[in-house]
Amino acid sequence: MSVFHQLAQQMEDVSGDRGVLKEVIRPGKGGKVPCDATVILKYSGYLEHADKPFDTSCYRRHPRMMKLGQDITLAGMEIGLLTMQRGELSRFLFSPKYAYGTLGCPSLIPPSATALFEIELLDFLDTAESDLFYALSPEVQATFPLDKIIKIAGTEREFGNYLFKRNRFNDARDRYKRASSLLSCKASCDEESKLLEAAQLFVDLNLSLTYLKLERPSRALKWGEKALSIDNRNTKALFRCGQACLEMREYDKARNFLLKAQRLEPFNPDINNELRRLSSCYQDYMDKQREMCCRMFRSLSTRH
Repeated sequence: MSVFHQLAQQMEDVSGDRGVLKEVIRPGKGGKVPCDATVILKYSGYLEHADKPFDTSCYRRHPRMMKLGQDITLAGMEIGLLTMQRGELSRFLFSPKYAYGTLGCPSLIPPSATALFEIELLDFLDTAESDLFYALSPEVQATFPLDKIIKIAGTEREFGNYLFKRNRFNDARDRYKRASSLLSCKASCDEESKLLEAAQLFVDLNLSLTYLKLERPSRALKWGEKALSIDNRNTKALFRCGQACLEMREYDKARNFLLKAQRLEPFNPDINNELRRLSSCYQDYMDKQREMCCRMFRSLSTRH
């Protein structure tokens, strides 16, 4: 009896025809992956009697985001992922029908090969509603109720957060700006206005930080000030405005923002460290100014 056949005896049939079999190695938590979600996963694929995987994503520093129905080419993997929860690690056997077919993949996968995949589902984003929304015309989008708009904007922000954590700052910025554009819709009452502002505040803060990472402090300042227009006592917004002004060498403005932030959170180490950095930068600036003035006076005195 082959190794794969032995494994198959203790695995669950998740396709209904024993074409996709599953064994949970480590359970996950929460709900299962919805259709049309975007998944973040690690995987390794093996052929029978092979010690090393023929395909793996485990050595990538940042796992790929893959959209169900678009980016995943194996039918077995698509079926298997729909049975998984966040954090789950499972082993799957895919029959040729659900893997590489009767032809296989020349030089890599033999004809009619059964494949074993170990898949770890790191996370997923339910982007189906967001994807559907952006496929509609602006006229139809305008008919969506506010709670749906805020939910879709939240999905875009979550997407941006994932990209930001992986240092994909340009992509994160684009997602945050999509969220901001959605939240710019008009409110019909004070309650709706408060809901929109609460959601917009988080997006403004995200954009301010992202532009700092992109080394575009003037844009970071703009989005930080937008956040302050919603909540003028928001410590993060004050801090990021201070950081942006420091990068632009606008030392007085930087000091004003950072001192306001410090008054709100006196023991915040990030704020206090930034104030020390400001003091050091300002001292260097003044030293260079004095040195430049001395050179000018020396130059004038030698002429006379």
